[in-house]
Amino acid sequence: MKRKGKIVIALQQLIRFGWQQAMSCLFPVVIFASLALTQVIPLPFLPRYDWLLLICLLMQWWMVYSGLETKDELKVITLFHVIGLALELFKVHMGSWSYPEEGYAKILGVPLYSGFMYASVASYLCQAWRRLEVELVRWPSFLIVVPLAAAIYLNFFTHHYWFDIRWVLSGLIIIVFWKSWVIYEINGTQYRMPIVFSFTLIGFFIWVAENIATFFGAWEYPNQADAWSIVHLGKVSSWLLLVIVSFLIVATLKQVKKISN
Repeated sequence: MKRKGKIVIALQQLIRFGWQQAMSCLFPVVIFASLALTQVIPLPFLPRYDWLLLICLLMQWWMVYSGLETKDELKVITLFHVIGLALELFKVHMGSWSYPEEGYAKILGVPLYSGFMYASVASYLCQAWRRLEVELVRWPSFLIVVPLAAAIYLNFFTHHYWFDIRWVLSGLIIIVFWKSWVIYEINGTQYRMPIVFSFTLIGFFIWVAENIATFFGAWEYPNQADAWSIVHLGKVSSWLLLVIVSFLIVATLKQVKKISN
């Protein structure tokens, strides 16, 4: 009976955790739903990419207006929009992927809604951080974290001209964060998880989300030009590194705000 009671409690906690995660994913869910809807039902007056931009703008406004996101979180999300858009402009120019559909709100072949896909990752991180009352244990110094995040981001650009050092950076991440943990709370009970494991989980699920997004025509890889195919599993490493950059930026800003308060 005692064992059965523990299993019931564990399941209840898992459901609560899943609910908090689902609520934290509200912005990404709206983006995926919009991609699916506009793929199946053509909307009038504007090209699809422009409708997606309007939906993202309205969703962002509603998130702040309703109190689901704070103004400080909006600043973080805006930063990610700029970072993501800069990466998109470069990658599309290099032919890594493309946005083949028409749109008025496009810059150098990149629709402006694309920045919101990166911003939605930041939205998830900020939401989950607040809802689960996340705390970091044995977090490395800013002098290590900031240059490491910068090196990971820059490698997305420099590997087109120089060596791809993603595996070197991945090794450094394991070394730097080997003793780091994230503590989170569910219904008054605290749990902990190794930071490196949490990076891997988030990166994998974003790769799954990427497959859904490309299926609904969010963007197109060269091998998907004729027909959709699953995104190469090797892309998990790219998303893993991007998630790490996102997490490091959010964590650093949270730490700075905590110190200033």
